[in-house]
Amino acid sequence: MTKVGILGVGIYLPENKITGEEISAMTQGQWTPDAVIDKLGIKSKNIPGKDDGTQEMGAKAALDAIQNAQLDPMEIDVILCIGEEWKEYPLTTSALYIQQKIGAWNAWGIDVANRCCTTVSAMKIAKDMLLADEDIHTILIAGGYRNGDLVDYTDNHMSMMFNLGTGGGAIILRKGLDKNLLLGAHIISDGSLARTAGVEIGGTEKPLTKDNFNTGNKLRLMDAKKMKDRLNEVSMANWYQCIDRSLEKSNLTRKDITYLAILHMKRSGHNQILEELGLSHDNTIYLEDYGHIGQIDQILSLKLGIEQEKIKTGDVVCMVAAGIGYTWAANIIQWG
Repeated sequence: MTKVGILGVGIYLPENKITGEEISAMTQGQWTPDAVIDKLGIKSKNIPGKDDGTQEMGAKAALDAIQNAQLDPMEIDVILCIGEEWKEYPLTTSALYIQQKIGAWNAWGIDVANRCCTTVSAMKIAKDMLLADEDIHTILIAGGYRNGDLVDYTDNHMSMMFNLGTGGGAIILRKGLDKNLLLGAHIISDGSLARTAGVEIGGTEKPLTKDNFNTGNKLRLMDAKKMKDRLNEVSMANWYQCIDRSLEKSNLTRKDITYLAILHMKRSGHNQILEELGLSHDNTIYLEDYGHIGQIDQILSLKLGIEQEKIKTGDVVCMVAAGIGYTWAANIIQWG
């Protein structure tokens, strides 16, 4: 079977940050600094500067990946944008913005949206496209994220999203590349949770008005009890199923995993997954200094793992993700 490998990885992070102590103050006393840092696992997180739009950060990360890969942008055949819907201008196509910013004039582009699961989902989509279409050889996956703008820190239901940060990420996949191989992937979705979290006001069901303008454009748990009860019931099991099935599709087992590129979550959940998989903190990077940059987490973890030499030639990397709606996903990469 034709191989698909990672040719380049790129990241863009804003310079500005806020600390766990500052987040605590923004909750107006509902969360102490120790609780934010120790329980939620947020020492600090990146926040946007003046020019850090969602599309712009995706383009900057794409340029970083292109430089990392030493690639001519004209060799890119497709751009799958993983950037969020919260962006500079609604209803504009982010993939095409990235196309013109990086000069990938031979490419066509499309936006892919699966919330914080988008990177892992897009990597599966890209691999399937590369294997199915003889005219596609190189795909750029790139996008930006700044949903932290939409967090109301006084809404205690939203504590699971206090970690939302800012940044951009990019991965370049190439058909026939005999290194950094993208192997199996598995994805599970549960549509019963489709409208339990999101921006409740501002769409066609509940339009933005002068009366709700000040509080409307925020992320909310629209059915907090249903969401939390269902996640407590199925979330960990779905993650483990995704990991095990992606390993099975790769002819590997849990014992083969040497690095876990996992999204940021509360500290206890992170530790629980490490324990279940028989891994230690040497086998991953807990993103407590960055927060949860949505679907960018897996790309950031991969890049940090390489830079810190936690990922070396021959290592087996497992990416793990989840997105509201609700979707769980994992994939396997044979590095080097």
